[in-house]
Amino acid sequence: MISNEIYPNKGGSIIYIDEEHNNFHTKDGRYYSFTKLLEQDGYQVESYENTFNNINLKKVDILVIANALPDSIRPPITSPTKSAFSKDEIKSLGNWVKKGGALFLIGDHMPFAGAAAELAKEFGFEFYDSFVMNDSENGLIDFNRQKGTLSDNFITYGRSSEEKVNQVRTFTGQGFKIPEKAKSILNLDESQTVFLVDTMWVFNESVKRFPANELSQGAIMNIGKGRIAFFGEAAMFSAQLAGPSRRKVGMSSENAKENFQLLLNIIHWLDKKLGKEN
Repeated sequence: MISNEIYPNKGGSIIYIDEEHNNFHTKDGRYYSFTKLLEQDGYQVESYENTFNNINLKKVDILVIANALPDSIRPPITSPTKSAFSKDEIKSLGNWVKKGGALFLIGDHMPFAGAAAELAKEFGFEFYDSFVMNDSENGLIDFNRQKGTLSDNFITYGRSSEEKVNQVRTFTGQGFKIPEKAKSILNLDESQTVFLVDTMWVFNESVKRFPANELSQGAIMNIGKGRIAFFGEAAMFSAQLAGPSRRKVGMSSENAKENFQLLLNIIHWLDKKLGKEN
């Protein structure tokens, strides 16, 4: 799948995937394919099983947090969603990034967006604890370079023409507001709607909603000496078989064949192997 590994001799940078915060996506679980792809690229991937503080984060250069949840959460899941992270952890992560850390935060549809909202706010992002649906009221969204919904920049161009990304698909997530200094990669528009549900997966006429235009589902930003990539959908970087029909979801599905390259380009940027500015 990878024609030009970033670390052809392996032994590359260590990427830690958080497993301390009731994460729905983990290294050997739903992000097994995520892990194997990065290892094929030469990275070393490890589980992170500690709280976030200044001491524990010293060993970390690149950190992935995917769909964290508070330990107390139980079905039926209703809003508001509590933060998955303590105030001290959020402060520590903020300081760590400013000093040079690279954070890849993925907060999916409600309740995952709500659980990550306070952490996102630390960096100036506004996560909506919601679902984003297209005009057909399903969560499949295609982002295309020609239509302008997939941004034209060094992330989507990669290091060469072989790494250029023209289209990606997401599989039911949230949309968020980004700060002025951030650069959106996945641009939502008026053809999508944000549904502020009170209960997970419950949609009815009373659910508040608004157009998703001017929101993002994936963005990057430089902060101090560090870098962050925030995305509002997790399955796009997985490879799963979903439901009784075992349909393909994520990087192996028919309309998401370039998702894997977007993931690699994001990681290369976080690793400071791609792009000098955001």
